[in-house]
Amino acid sequence: MKMIERNYEAPVEWMNWEKQIYTSYDSIVCDAMRVLQSFLMETRPSLALGMIALIALSVPISTAVVMFNLLEIIKVVLTGIHLG
Repeated sequence: MKMIERNYEAPVEWMNWEKQIYTSYDSIVCDAMRVLQSFLMETRPSLALGMIALIALSVPISTAVVMFNLLEIIKVVLTGIHLG
């Protein structure tokens, strides 16, 4: 993996921090997964499953809240246009 990362040349229009991160992106992801796996292996199974369920449910719930608020804003705007 490190050999592949060394041979990659980032596009010139990228900023310096993007070039630095992209060349070691795979290593960063592997390290993060290693830390997460070791953390979850040291916890009780019910706590680990609860954390995974919480993270898995937070994305659809937050998306639903954003969509609900967006629909409310659109409803107010359309009502204002209709009355105006």
